[in-house]
Amino acid sequence: MRESLVRKSEMSDPTPIIAVTESSLEGELAGLGARAGQWSSLNDFKGKPSSHLLVPDSDGTGAVVLLGVDDTGLPHPFLLGSLVKSLPGGDYFLSDGFPDPEQAALGFALSAYRFERYVTPSKKNHRLGLADDVDLDRIHIILEGVKTARDLINTPANDLGPAELAAAVEALFKSHGGAGRIIVGDDLLSENFPMVHAVGRASSRAPRLADFAWGNADDPKVTLVGKGVIFDTGGLNLKPGNSMSLMKKDMGGAANVLGLAAMIMASALPVRLRVIVPCVENAVSANAFRPGDILSSRKGLSVEIGNTDAEGRLILGDALALADEESPDLLVDMATLTGAARVALGPDLPPFYTHDDDLAEEIAVMAEASTDPLWRLPLWEPYMKYLDSKVADINHINTSGAGFAGSITAALFLSRFVENTDSWVHFDIYGWTPADRPGKPVGGEAQGIRCLFDLIAERYTVKK
Repeated sequence: MRESLVRKSEMSDPTPIIAVTESSLEGELAGLGARAGQWSSLNDFKGKPSSHLLVPDSDGTGAVVLLGVDDTGLPHPFLLGSLVKSLPGGDYFLSDGFPDPEQAALGFALSAYRFERYVTPSKKNHRLGLADDVDLDRIHIILEGVKTARDLINTPANDLGPAELAAAVEALFKSHGGAGRIIVGDDLLSENFPMVHAVGRASSRAPRLADFAWGNADDPKVTLVGKGVIFDTGGLNLKPGNSMSLMKKDMGGAANVLGLAAMIMASALPVRLRVIVPCVENAVSANAFRPGDILSSRKGLSVEIGNTDAEGRLILGDALALADEESPDLLVDMATLTGAARVALGPDLPPFYTHDDDLAEEIAVMAEASTDPLWRLPLWEPYMKYLDSKVADINHINTSGAGFAGSITAALFLSRFVENTDSWVHFDIYGWTPADRPGKPVGGEAQGIRCLFDLIAERYTVKK
């Protein structure tokens, strides 16, 4: 993706991309000459929003690309990305009619992403040239963070186990001068992470917890926690086959947290960043945890297991309890946690939960500005009764029997492990794009992290 954006001055003969409306098309064609007008008529191009036309030169190569927009600009800020699949490979540059060149370029580059670890790389490459006043360095930082998240999610579990995921955390932090530790196997018990151990112990690949930090210890503390279930069979509450096919993405929370961490460190934001990722495989074997088991937790709460396929909130509970012990200024957790969130809001609009109304407002504003859609759902305390247990402090799933409010009750469960931190927010993401759209090719997806990067940058740079 990064290679798809360069300075226009680095190109020799790029093809211009001109934004046109139905009303401005005639004037643009007149300026391009009779051949362009004839070609437009032959192709019945009217300049309608989201349509485009490659106008050839006299030698048959592309002379100009006309992209239909509406009177207020692009129908979608990432619309330019739709050209990546339809235009021949080559060099292009943004010409007239783009009100937000940075967003347009970001959409182009996000659409140019390809996961090619297991296939022959494509030879069809597109480059977009940008003017000198566009902040290309910032765009590249965002693209690298998104690529980090997408690549990790798209990697299958046979090549990305708990050890490999923890190693990815370590490698990222060490590349920026950070440090930390990885707690492995039975050491999780002696270090008081019993729920992480219980969820991951059935796999032949030992569970672990990665805990790394970067930055000045005196700066505001920003802590990110990501669900790192590298594959989820459902455990003894085994998933049906069609529900298991995409479970390589169940570490999408961890992947997104690492993408966000990459942006923060590459930008050298003035924060003390900490990332905590419990890395497990929810497998089936003789020592798998069971429905009806009662687990201890780092927080001291006893947790009754209602369903082993709700394992993510268990490992997050221990990780959040650890994060909460130092009361960070901002605590963010991200997880591919519930199907209920997708039923409520679909795959493209992740819900988030927080008690901090000011933080929620900041997220809403930044989400819209960054074209990174998010939607607040309530931490509705009356639903905490659905987590009641007769034999433990809490059940980790809704015990009402009706299946109500699945995403909300999961968030409420997590809230029991955060007591000391005022600004905590939980994101229940999908981590996957099921159908191609501008800026979002099919596959692993970064959700919420462009918004959060802008929020953290503004909170701790502008206000510092």
